[in-house]
Amino acid sequence: MADEDKHFKTRSGIPIPDVPDHNFGNGEDVGEPGSPPYLRGIHKSMYREKTWTMRQYAGFSSAKETNERFLSLLEKGQSGLSVAFDLPTQLGLDSDDDLSLGEVGKVGVAIDSIHDMRLLFDKIDMASVSTSMTINAPASILFAMYVAVAQERGTDISSIRGTIQNDILKEYIARGTYVFPPNESLRLITDVMHWCKENTPRWNTISISGYHIREAGATAVEELAFTLSNALAYVEAAVDSGLDVDEFAPRLSFFFGCHNDFFEEVAKFRAARKLWYDLMNERFSPKNPKSAILRFHTQTAGVTLTAQQPLNNIVRVSYQALSSVLGGTQSLHTNSFDEAIGLPTDESSTIALRTQQILANETGIPDVVDPLGGSWYVEGLTTKLYNESKKLIEEIDSCGGALTAIENGFQQRHLHESAWAEQVAQDKGDLLVIGVNHALESDAISELKGQSVDSSLGEAQCKLLANIRTSRNADNVSAALANVNNIAQSGGNTMQAILDAVKAECTIGEIMNALKKSFGTWMAPSGV
Repeated sequence: MADEDKHFKTRSGIPIPDVPDHNFGNGEDVGEPGSPPYLRGIHKSMYREKTWTMRQYAGFSSAKETNERFLSLLEKGQSGLSVAFDLPTQLGLDSDDDLSLGEVGKVGVAIDSIHDMRLLFDKIDMASVSTSMTINAPASILFAMYVAVAQERGTDISSIRGTIQNDILKEYIARGTYVFPPNESLRLITDVMHWCKENTPRWNTISISGYHIREAGATAVEELAFTLSNALAYVEAAVDSGLDVDEFAPRLSFFFGCHNDFFEEVAKFRAARKLWYDLMNERFSPKNPKSAILRFHTQTAGVTLTAQQPLNNIVRVSYQALSSVLGGTQSLHTNSFDEAIGLPTDESSTIALRTQQILANETGIPDVVDPLGGSWYVEGLTTKLYNESKKLIEEIDSCGGALTAIENGFQQRHLHESAWAEQVAQDKGDLLVIGVNHALESDAISELKGQSVDSSLGEAQCKLLANIRTSRNADNVSAALANVNNIAQSGGNTMQAILDAVKAECTIGEIMNALKKSFGTWMAPSGV
């Protein structure tokens, strides 16, 4: 039922206003929800007509076991999938690579070839589900596998929906799972943008992530500034590659963390929307209004979870989820309470999903559009975050932009300093963390074990790879890999060549090695 056909009331029967006033008596018009500069949300009715997407991040062990977790989450009411890959996959390594030893399936699912992708999405309707994949350096390869499986099933790929993170700049800054030099990495990203424009127009080609920057120690201001500065670099690279800004910008999405400072996080999301709107219009003058809208996914902060008194994490996650919703997120992942101990169990991941469902269905919060709009504190804090973040973006501009600043270690130094300051505050007791430096218990660490990963998985994946390599057509593999290398060297679009290689049963490691021959590898400065 559309919001205009429904009368929203509190449980006591008190009517909830349909359209919030946008002049709060301080002389400043902050606009309306769904209208520029989108300070108050990107939709007029926000969650009244449709709640945020509940997109729980999951992935461990084998594709088969992860598929079982996906099916379980979908059955319990999850409305979108989010894939976590293991470390070898994130780095574009095959499971039988010497560097993969001991890491296969540990922090996510192991995906070596199209065979694994088929298992991962077995019994899942790829035409109806929205899928997010947290993958960066080999993003085009994993996306190609997803597209190839969809095509095998007869799915019209122009209708598939989802996101690949594909955000390599934050890898240089904070996370470290990069492979290629910056310029070559940017080329892979723009190649995906060009290909998706023609073939998968509903797919989000990049999710510019502040989450990992925040997890590495950034403040809210730094998270905003570094994320949006990276986004500007991607837009500039895409325009330089021949794309019109309106051909790709509406499919950009963002990914933020949500931490414990409740009001600061709400204000951060509000400031992000206005800041992106202003930056896009000032620098790129898009004609399509959607090109300047900041759409974002939120994940509650993994770094705030504690192994001490882990059930307290349920409360932390609940408050973080609430501030995400009050800030206007489009989709949300709530962390499981045992993640500081090990991979989430089925029980803990269910509680994490139920946290969102309670928020959406029992609190009445989705019925109110921008409920904190007009708060003297939230509005003032939003303005301060906007101004401080913009000042830091301008400082990055003065360094030559995000890419040059990264090559000089500018952002990395900021993260080191902020992370150190936070740790010192905890050590001194100025920043209280329940169960860690305040309200302690005699049994500091819980006996919870978390989800275990079968140690024989690596061996099983290696056997599967060996079987694939002996059963596939070796000539087709060689030709496909040679084509990837040639296209990379010649300046053609790598995405189509990678898709052809995936269909020829080339592995992720083989395709990455073909790209390395042309692109080489790179080591980012630490910023120390």
